[in-house]
Amino acid sequence: MNTILAASFLIGGLSAVLAALIVVVDGIVNNYGEVKIDINNGKKELKVNGGASLLTTLSEQGVFIPSACGGRGSCGACKVKVLSDIGPILPTEAPLLEEDEIKQNIRLSCQVKVKSDIAIEIPEELFSAKIFKGVVEKINDLTYDIKEVKIKLIEPNEIEFKAGQYMQLVIPPYEKINEYTQRAYSIASSPSQKDSVEFFIRLVPGGIATTYVHKYLKENDQMELVGPFGEFYMRNTDADMICVAGGSGLAPIKSIVADMFERKITNRNVWLFFGARSLKDLYYVDFFQDMEKKWDRFHFVPALSEPEPQDNWKGETGLITDVLGKYFKEKMDQNTPKEGYLCGSPGMINACIKVMTENGISEDKIYYDKFA
Repeated sequence: MNTILAASFLIGGLSAVLAALIVVVDGIVNNYGEVKIDINNGKKELKVNGGASLLTTLSEQGVFIPSACGGRGSCGACKVKVLSDIGPILPTEAPLLEEDEIKQNIRLSCQVKVKSDIAIEIPEELFSAKIFKGVVEKINDLTYDIKEVKIKLIEPNEIEFKAGQYMQLVIPPYEKINEYTQRAYSIASSPSQKDSVEFFIRLVPGGIATTYVHKYLKENDQMELVGPFGEFYMRNTDADMICVAGGSGLAPIKSIVADMFERKITNRNVWLFFGARSLKDLYYVDFFQDMEKKWDRFHFVPALSEPEPQDNWKGETGLITDVLGKYFKEKMDQNTPKEGYLCGSPGMINACIKVMTENGISEDKIYYDKFA
């Protein structure tokens, strides 16, 4: 027994020494010193210590690049255009980059290590993204698996954003999660509500952020948010807007519709198709039905794919894509220009794009947010 314990202590000691040695060697070998990051041809120049990822390095300097997966290389959201030679595309980047993006030297900032001077291009609006501190003002159960979370902003105490954009919630360590994590959620509230933001957050089994929100987050808890981000917003045209949402994907479209009504942009035809499985998955129905009464060009079409007998459902049934296709042919004016606005699962969005292009909407006029 004593021999076994002695061996265990020896192995443990050797492991600790080895780990310490690796840290020391890494610090010596990978000491890149001070490097310069040029952003947008001199619009902003940063002098930083090299060695960390570009995503982390920029965030430490107050330049926030969107990252729905928290920098783990799985979402593909943290793309930047690199103007200097930093070597070939990494195997961890290739699956998340389109062919034309690779030709333009678009890279994933979470996978690019800052080793020497580097020049990049990012959208100008990212300069306005900030860290916000807030407190959870209200948590409301919208369905059995979707919560509405309202966060009152403390510092800064107001926010400017475009309806349809998203923010990243900073999730603290809990249970076996030992580090802070960031996840992206669309803003459901209207931009006119400057002192707080609201989110619809669906529970995803095993999801780090959604588990925290549904099991641990309480009213009066403090939260940090980063943003706003995103290119999903209303385009300023006169085209009819064909909106399709599934699950918590209703959030950005609610924000867009509410913002349009508040700003009296009611000259456009807006169709909102909301797909759910059964009645228990529907929410905010009264809100949109009330909007229909106030706005004669707004049309709300909820549809259930698998209504339960007890639902006594009198509305549209079937897959939302089938309902969408039927309305294109039977209800909509075929001669007006149209745009598509989609938010939901990748499968739903891909199917909706197919229906929309088959009914005359060009793909460059279809805007969407896909859930990872």
